[in-house]
Amino acid sequence: MNIDMIHAAAARLRGHVVETPLLFSPGIDAIAGRRVFVKAEAVQVTGSFKARGGWSAISALPPEIRARGVIAFSSGNHAQGVARAAASFDIPAVIIMPSDAPRAKIEGTRALGAEVVLYDRVQESREEIGETLARDRGLTLIRPYDEPQVIAGQGTTGLEIARQAAAFGITDGEVLVCCGGGGLTSGIALALEAEAPSMRVRPVEPQGFDDVARSLASGRIERNAAATGSICDAVLTPAPGEITFPIMHRLCGPGLAVTDAEARRAVAAAARHLNLVVEPGGAIALAAALYHGDRIAGDHVIVTASGGNIDKSLLIDILMEET
Repeated sequence: MNIDMIHAAAARLRGHVVETPLLFSPGIDAIAGRRVFVKAEAVQVTGSFKARGGWSAISALPPEIRARGVIAFSSGNHAQGVARAAASFDIPAVIIMPSDAPRAKIEGTRALGAEVVLYDRVQESREEIGETLARDRGLTLIRPYDEPQVIAGQGTTGLEIARQAAAFGITDGEVLVCCGGGGLTSGIALALEAEAPSMRVRPVEPQGFDDVARSLASGRIERNAAATGSICDAVLTPAPGEITFPIMHRLCGPGLAVTDAEARRAVAAAARHLNLVVEPGGAIALAAALYHGDRIAGDHVIVTASGGNIDKSLLIDILMEET
């Protein structure tokens, strides 16, 4: 993995994803006690940054391999990113999704033309299912984070952060990233190492599922004891990736963890102060900036709002709690 791969991915992505804005609000700043800039990937096509990695990986495949089709496993955001790219290239896509994934994500993936295979994330292994189907059908497996071209695609978010922050006169500080397996985190870290080396990436995870934070602290890959149990479904992964972890270990600062309650409050704050719809897993970096400011250095902070695919009923419940 290197910056050249990220720039190449950016060239392939041009015209197929949007450059998302860097938002700010006096109301958000008041809660956080510092300037907060929000990289709004929740308004990306398919509703999350995963559209970048999906397009990057599929567009990089040799045409004869790509034509056979692709397969992916995902709780929903990677699913939709891969499904959209596959539909654009007019190739088959099979997506393996947990049966407890938000209904909006399952339906959104099917609406993009993909075949959805549901599994029990406690009793079954998505990796084993994916590898079996890929072998039997001749499909190319597009992993959600531990895949170089996916990381390169997610890294284009970091190129935009560096450029947009510089326009505000910001060239240093901490960048908080919603983190599951580490594709977005490692991609942004690589991009900022080259384009804004005074910025430091810090992964943010749900409390109880902070495998990346624990891995960074111990220096080796740590696994989560549970597969479910948080509202932040988008970032529940078993462990950091074999490719992503060394990058994060080299480039990232200590990890942060937030509670589900804090994630819910951050969803409401984004809606109220930014007019931005964010799912809980996509709001955890903002939650860390708002409610864990004592663990963040500097007068300003940049956070990713990485996804906005939230069930309407959950969003209504969260907003009602804050009224």
